[in-house]
Amino acid sequence: MSEQVHNRLAVVRAERKVSRQALAEAVGVHYQTIGYIERGQYNPSLDLALKLAAHFRLPVEALFSLEPFPPLTQEIYGEHGRTTS
Repeated sequence: MSEQVHNRLAVVRAERKVSRQALAEAVGVHYQTIGYIERGQYNPSLDLALKLAAHFRLPVEALFSLEPFPPLTQEIYGEHGRTTS
Protein backbone atom coordinates (compact mmCIF):
# COMPACT_ATOMS: atom_id res chain seq x y z
CA MET A 1 0.00 0.00 0.00
CA SER A 2 1.39 3.41 -0.92
CA GLU A 3 1.80 6.22 1.55
CA GLN A 4 -0.88 8.91 1.53
CA VAL A 5 0.10 12.17 -0.08
CA HIS A 6 -1.47 15.13 1.73
CA ASN A 7 -2.47 18.14 -0.30
CA ARG A 8 -3.83 21.66 -0.23
CA LEU A 9 -5.33 21.47 -3.66
CA ALA A 10 -8.90 22.28 -2.59
CA VAL A 11 -7.74 25.29 -0.55
CA VAL A 12 -5.65 26.72 -3.38
CA ARG A 13 -8.31 25.97 -5.97
CA ALA A 14 -10.97 27.75 -3.90
CA GLU A 15 -8.66 30.68 -3.18
CA ARG A 16 -7.98 31.11 -6.90
CA LYS A 17 -11.66 30.52 -7.81
CA VAL A 18 -10.86 27.64 -10.15
CA SER A 19 -13.46 24.91 -10.65
CA ARG A 20 -12.54 21.23 -10.64
CA GLN A 21 -13.63 21.06 -14.28
CA ALA A 22 -11.43 24.00 -15.34
CA LEU A 23 -8.42 22.66 -13.44
CA ALA A 24 -8.91 19.17 -14.86
CA GLU A 25 -9.06 20.53 -18.41
CA ALA A 26 -5.93 22.62 -17.83
CA VAL A 27 -3.87 19.61 -16.68
CA GLY A 28 -5.46 16.97 -18.92
CA VAL A 29 -7.39 14.76 -16.49
CA HIS A 30 -11.03 13.99 -15.72
CA TYR A 31 -12.63 16.38 -13.21
CA GLN A 32 -13.35 13.47 -10.86
CA THR A 33 -9.61 12.85 -10.60
CA ILE A 34 -9.22 16.29 -9.04
CA GLY A 35 -11.89 15.40 -6.46
CA TYR A 36 -10.20 12.07 -5.68
CA ILE A 37 -6.89 13.85 -5.11
CA GLU A 38 -8.47 16.54 -2.92
CA ARG A 39 -10.14 13.90 -0.72
CA GLY A 40 -6.95 11.85 -0.43
CA GLN A 41 -8.47 8.91 -2.32
CA TYR A 42 -5.86 9.04 -5.08
CA ASN A 43 -2.20 10.00 -5.05
CA PRO A 44 -1.23 11.95 -8.17
CA SER A 45 1.65 10.82 -10.34
CA LEU A 46 4.75 12.99 -10.20
CA ASP A 47 3.87 14.29 -13.65
CA LEU A 48 0.36 15.31 -12.55
CA ALA A 49 1.60 16.84 -9.27
CA LEU A 50 4.07 18.97 -11.23
CA LYS A 51 1.39 20.03 -13.73
CA LEU A 52 -0.94 21.06 -10.90
CA ALA A 53 1.81 23.04 -9.18
CA ALA A 54 2.79 24.71 -12.45
CA HIS A 55 -0.84 25.63 -13.16
CA PHE A 56 -0.98 27.57 -9.87
CA ARG A 57 2.62 28.81 -10.24
CA LEU A 58 3.56 27.25 -6.91
CA PRO A 59 6.35 24.90 -5.89
CA VAL A 60 5.08 21.33 -5.74
CA GLU A 61 5.80 21.18 -1.99
CA ALA A 62 3.32 24.03 -1.44
CA LEU A 63 0.56 21.72 -2.72
CA PHE A 64 1.72 18.24 -1.72
CA SER A 65 3.45 16.66 1.28
CA LEU A 66 4.01 13.25 2.85
CA GLU A 67 3.24 14.85 6.23
CA PRO A 68 -0.11 16.45 7.09
CA PHE A 69 -0.12 20.20 6.60
CA PRO A 70 -0.55 22.26 9.79
CA PRO A 71 -3.56 24.60 9.86
CA LEU A 72 -2.88 27.78 7.86
CA THR A 73 -3.48 29.97 10.91
CA GLN A 74 -0.74 28.07 12.71
CA GLU A 75 1.65 28.63 9.82
CA ILE A 76 0.78 32.32 9.62
CA TYR A 77 0.57 33.22 13.30
CA GLY A 78 2.84 30.66 14.92
CA GLU A 79 2.37 27.62 17.08
CA HIS A 80 -0.40 28.98 19.31
CA GLY A 81 -2.16 31.15 16.75
CA ARG A 82 -3.12 34.76 17.20
CA THR A 83 -4.13 35.79 20.68
CA THR A 84 -6.33 38.69 21.63
CA SER A 85 -5.33 41.01 24.45
